[in-house]
Amino acid sequence: MSLRESIYRYCNYQERCHSEVRNKLYELGANTTEVNELIAEVIEKGILNEERYAKAIARGKFRMKQWGRKKIVQQLKQKQVSDYCIKKALKEIDAEEYETVMRKLCMGKWEELKKERSLPAKKMKTMRYMLQKGYEADLVMDLIKELEQKRK
Repeated sequence: MSLRESIYRYCNYQERCHSEVRNKLYELGANTTEVNELIAEVIEKGILNEERYAKAIARGKFRMKQWGRKKIVQQLKQKQVSDYCIKKALKEIDAEEYETVMRKLCMGKWEELKKERSLPAKKMKTMRYMLQKGYEADLVMDLIKELEQKRK
C-alpha cells in the first residue's frame, strides 16, 4: 500500500490533528518533503482539519469523560493544536451543561466523602478530585463553599 493510500485511510478512520498525521507518515518511512506534500494534500481535500479535530476532542472528552476545560486545553496543546482552534473547540461546550456536570461531579465526590471526619480534609479531597478532572479552581472553590453552607 502506498503512503498516500495509508494516510488517506488513517485520516478517514477518525479525526486527526496535524502532529498525529506527521508522526504517522514518518513511522511509515516518508521523508520530510513527502510528509509536507501529503499533509498539504489531505488538508486541501478537507480530509484533515485541525479545527474539526479540536471540536471533536472537546465535545468527546467533556461528554464521555466529563473533563473540565483546563484538561481539554492541556490535551489539545499536547497534540500541538493551535490556540485559535482550541478557542473554537471550547465554544463547543455549552456553559449550562458544563456547570451542571461540574456540580454533579463535585456533589458526588462530596457525598462519597460523607464519612470523612475532618471538614478540611473533605474539602481538600474534593478540590483535588475536581482539579484532576480539569475544572477551574475558582469555580470549584465556590461550589465547595456552597456545599459547606448546605451542611450547616
